[in-house]
Amino acid sequence: MNQRFRITRTMQEQIGEPAITLEECKAYFATQPDFTYSQVYTVQGTESTMSIDGDFFMWKQDNVDIPFRLYSGDLYVAISSEAVVPKMIEVATALQADIVEG
Repeated sequence: MNQRFRITRTMQEQIGEPAITLEECKAYFATQPDFTYSQVYTVQGTESTMSIDGDFFMWKQDNVDIPFRLYSGDLYVAISSEAVVPKMIEVATALQADIVEG
């Protein structure tokens, strides 16, 4: 099972508005050539397909799409491979946010 992490500012006392906004994410990820924005994330299984509505910033890594999902002011990402860890740290640093498990 993959570990899920949350990129958040809620732990920072000195910040006025801790929420990470959609506009902020769109501006940041637009500068990243290996990310695309999608309002639907589709997962294909062996017998079915599931679509999830939301705000997803899809990172293309070795022909695999890794979703960073914005939800309620935080970004969520599952660590499906070790390559995701440095990218997650890079994103959190750029957004001046912390990383917590869960």
